[in-house]
Amino acid sequence: MTAELLQTPEVAPALTDRGLLTWFRRELSRQAPRWPLWSPVALGLGAASYFALPGEPQSLLAVALGLTGLGLLVAGRFAAHRWAVAILTLVACGLIGFAVAKARTERVATPIASADTPPVRVIGWVVDVGSPGQGGQRLLVAPIAIEGVPADNTPGRIRVTLRAGTAVPPPGEAIDLLAKIGPPPPPAAPGSYDFARDAYFESIGGVGFALGAPQGVRPTNSAPTRLRLTMQVNRLRWNLAVRIVELLGPETGGLAAAMTSGVEAFVPREQVDALRAAGLAHIISISGLHMAIVGGFAFAGVRLAVAAWPWLTLRAPGKKIAAVFGLAAVGGYLAISGASPPAERAAITAAVAFVAILVDRQAISLRALAMAAIVIILLQPEAVTEPGFQMSFAATAALVALAEAWPRPIREISVPFVIRALQAARTWIFAGGAISLVAGLATGPFAVQHFNRVAVWGLAANLLVEPISTLLIMPGLAIGAILTPFELGEAPLRAAGFGISLMTQVATQIANAPMAQMTVASAPAWTLPAAFLGILWICLTRGPIRWLGLPLALSVNLAPRPAAPVAWISADGAAVAVRADQTAVLMRPDVKRFGAELWARRRGLEPTLTEAERNGFFQCDAWSCGPTAHAPLKIAATWNVSRPLKTGRLEALCADADILVLRAGRAPGRCVGPLILTQADFARGGSAEIFRTEKGAWRLAWSQDLRGHRPWTWGYGGEGAG
Repeated sequence: MTAELLQTPEVAPALTDRGLLTWFRRELSRQAPRWPLWSPVALGLGAASYFALPGEPQSLLAVALGLTGLGLLVAGRFAAHRWAVAILTLVACGLIGFAVAKARTERVATPIASADTPPVRVIGWVVDVGSPGQGGQRLLVAPIAIEGVPADNTPGRIRVTLRAGTAVPPPGEAIDLLAKIGPPPPPAAPGSYDFARDAYFESIGGVGFALGAPQGVRPTNSAPTRLRLTMQVNRLRWNLAVRIVELLGPETGGLAAAMTSGVEAFVPREQVDALRAAGLAHIISISGLHMAIVGGFAFAGVRLAVAAWPWLTLRAPGKKIAAVFGLAAVGGYLAISGASPPAERAAITAAVAFVAILVDRQAISLRALAMAAIVIILLQPEAVTEPGFQMSFAATAALVALAEAWPRPIREISVPFVIRALQAARTWIFAGGAISLVAGLATGPFAVQHFNRVAVWGLAANLLVEPISTLLIMPGLAIGAILTPFELGEAPLRAAGFGISLMTQVATQIANAPMAQMTVASAPAWTLPAAFLGILWICLTRGPIRWLGLPLALSVNLAPRPAAPVAWISADGAAVAVRADQTAVLMRPDVKRFGAELWARRRGLEPTLTEAERNGFFQCDAWSCGPTAHAPLKIAATWNVSRPLKTGRLEALCADADILVLRAGRAPGRCVGPLILTQADFARGGSAEIFRTEKGAWRLAWSQDLRGHRPWTWGYGGEGAG
């Protein structure tokens, strides 16, 4: 029977190499109308190739590539064949993406603070109040003067962490404070995310912590016009956030203020942890969801109002009027939210959709999404390196592709209302589940690779919270924010607060559920761009050929994890962690904890966070730690920078350890056995991971070696530091 089937004329060609080739060519030809959708992908790949370079390219090279790209675009218009047009256009986009990224880097350049500088007095303007870090509340300051730093070498912005309990000055205030300032920190571990690059493109050239409370001053000169306008907007945002917190209380009001104004200073840490464990952390950051709800709410409300006025309905295009109001709502919300990069990208995407309505095009389509991506990459090419951009566009592309493939039901005539309501409810339930599932699958590789946390019950949490957020929280916050200046915003804000309380209860219950979170080690670096391209291939192509991208889309999930190192050391040598089975034992649990946790999660480990857990592996005093007999690795460390160790302590550590980390000072002359790492090594190499080879030797991986020498790496082993 099988032999006869194989000899059937209709089946045999499909099972031959020639038949497969013919099928593949036919499927590719079906994709010809969709090749323009790959233009932003090529543009992004060009920008990404710039950021992947180990060294900074010459400006002349970038100019030449950009001009070549423009020339190829012009040549493509005169090409005779569609495939030639596609190739020329995509190559041109790649070259232009590279050139735009280089131009953006030079345009935002700002001096970067030197490492290891003593405390200095800083006088500057409070530009904004940022989200609190583990150390305390953070201020974004535009320096007027920094003690001992020439004006032409003063960073454009610095971020300063205040001491716990210090009164927070509002935006627009001029302050004087004593602070320890250094360059933005390097990656927590070799190959991990580079936050210093983000700081560079936000013109932040220094970070540090205040050594006292900031004092108000009267500067001799007023702030520049643009800075003054920025501070005025941020002052309005701050005042709105304060009023919301006063009305709703810190737990509910803090989250409401963050979702309305982008001010995260009042969100309790426990609430953030619960939302993250439940897969709802995206609620805090003002991004595509918020812009879509605010813009969509304004659009739907105005369109309904126009439809309710027959005279206006007959004389004006209600849909376009609603689009104008939706566009205005998005712009206003962008200003109120502080215009952070994620909010700007979300606003651009929403604006493209509303403009499409104004020019009689389909608002929600892959072409509209491609146009939004092109605009964003041209304005902010660094976005291609950021998790928010990668996740939002992967999810949006997947959802638009889902909308294209979603079956269109036949509209029935004279159906009873009850049956129609039940059908609508069924459709809404299935659609909500499909949307959450598809968005979760599309963003999963990025969540694993960047954050190493998987919210097991995230799909259920989002399904429960979505109607609360869409129908109650966001409309209430939007209306309340508009009416608050007129003293009429209490009722809608309280309604939103009730929704936030429900959402918090959902998050808390799910966060405390069994196996709420899983820690997953990062895959090799090549897997993330491969997964991104695989997801885009599935979304941007049609027909069965799209599933050829599935192996790439699953590369982060399926690729074998590299062997974990035996130890990690922070970029300044102040913190050490050792791997013990599936645990990362922190030598100093309260020092560089953020970086230690990032490294541990990246390697699929759970960090020990208390001294009691540590004491089984290390014997520590105030200035040093040495290994016990139960330590998985004989490593010792000293971090004394102001006073000598007790007599004989350093010699004892040297005798007991195979690896000795010296944050300051020198090893004793007879200490020749262990591998010795000094402050000079960390100043050159940054953070380090230690591996043991099969032959028992030590191999070190340094973060600076992977970062290369770029403008944002100066100050930590990069040329031009200071």
